[in-house]
Amino acid sequence: MSDDPVHFRCDIADGVATLRLDRPDRKNPLTFDSYAELRDWFRALPYRDDVKAVVFGSNGGNFCSGGDVHDIIGPLTRMSMKELLAFTRMTGDLVKAMIGCQTPVVAAVDGVCVGAGAIVAMASDLRVASHDAKTAFLFTRVGLAGCDMGACAMLPRIIGQGRAAELLYTGRAMNAEEGAAWGFWNRVVDRDALEETAQDMAARIAAGPNFGHMMTKTMLNQEWSMSLEQAIEAEAQAQAICMQTADFTRAYEAFVAREKPVFEGD
Repeated sequence: MSDDPVHFRCDIADGVATLRLDRPDRKNPLTFDSYAELRDWFRALPYRDDVKAVVFGSNGGNFCSGGDVHDIIGPLTRMSMKELLAFTRMTGDLVKAMIGCQTPVVAAVDGVCVGAGAIVAMASDLRVASHDAKTAFLFTRVGLAGCDMGACAMLPRIIGQGRAAELLYTGRAMNAEEGAAWGFWNRVVDRDALEETAQDMAARIAAGPNFGHMMTKTMLNQEWSMSLEQAIEAEAQAQAICMQTADFTRAYEAFVAREKPVFEGD
């Protein structure tokens, strides 16, 4: 994993990695290269100990305008079916990498958040928006299906089947207040407070029991496909494992001493 990526910005401080797409003049579109580099960065995340939370931030007043019209959309119209499937699998792999990275991800969304950008926000664990955020799943607007990068599986779980169907069929924009009412956003704040709010959320996560957070993220995603009985048993096993960690003992000892626990992630 590179801490100096070519196709996006990455800043790491105090256990929090802050990522930003870096083409603000174009409202931060994704390209073939940035898709692949982001996928690889998230895939490598479980193998490092210095990143305990991720903020996927905005840049220049916008989050992401989706796939670049000139760098992606145009070339796709000239590709073979085999090449197209390789591309759509790669974009889906970014979502799978974000879900499987074992580290909580906070999306900090300002301005435009559409197409694949809306998917990146959707695939994050927590989502904070400015009042200026406009989110749209635009795929039908360009002649495609709304079922892109896991949208038909994940979006209904966040905002409900009927609301997801409306956004995916029509491609219309969801404003920040509507998204908050529907549960897409965890919090909506003024633009000036967006970065601070997201960083504060990430810092609180980074200061927590990181092994426990990893297990929480794992179970949140695995339990989608479990029965209730399977989920309860899986959580029993996960919690028993967490009870063997030093952080669990630290929390107990701090409680007895009337002190705040200091977690170390082991």
